[in-house]
Amino acid sequence: MIALLVVACEVAFWVLLAAGLALRYVARKPRLGAAVLLCEPLLEVVLLVVTAIDLKNGAEPDWKHGLAAVYIGFTVGLGHHTVKKVDAWVAHRWFDGPAPAKPPKYGMARAVHEWRTAARWILAAAVAAGLLQAAIWYVGSGGETSSLRNWQQKMGLVIVINLIIAGGYTVWPKQAPNRGVKDSGGRVVEREPADRNHR
Repeated sequence: MIALLVVACEVAFWVLLAAGLALRYVARKPRLGAAVLLCEPLLEVVLLVVTAIDLKNGAEPDWKHGLAAVYIGFTVGLGHHTVKKVDAWVAHRWFDGPAPAKPPKYGMARAVHEWRTAARWILAAAVAAGLLQAAIWYVGSGGETSSLRNWQQKMGLVIVINLIIAGGYTVWPKQAPNRGVKDSGGRVVEREPADRNHR
């Protein structure tokens, strides 16, 4: 039941997102569209309540309860950003909106972008780990909580991976490709545009 509910919440997330965007851009009712999008957090509330009730009724904690906690955490950390990205893409693709800004490619600007991305994933993993810990406390020492702790370890791995990626871009910032040429002394000089060479 919990696993099916997680799938249903994911499907409902995209259905509500599509409905909200349709109301905003097709029906020209931005307030109603925004109201529909604001209903999305209710999905996580329903999932959380059902999971808690299932555990309270004596269900043995397993991977499905952990999956529910992870889904809620990742929706908290990544859901709003996902909605914004899809909104910007739809507006540009079909309704003459501005092109979505592309992330910077080089230097510290790219490092800052990577840290912002990492922050969203770390928040998602931290929320999931916190919910998993709450479930462990809720079950108590007498229950089998190994599956929940396994999910916690996976969330810790997510945090470590994102810290490594963002830290790597900070310590070794990606450099723009060198578009210059070397003179006889080995120094890089700016390459003359082709049309300037023919003047």
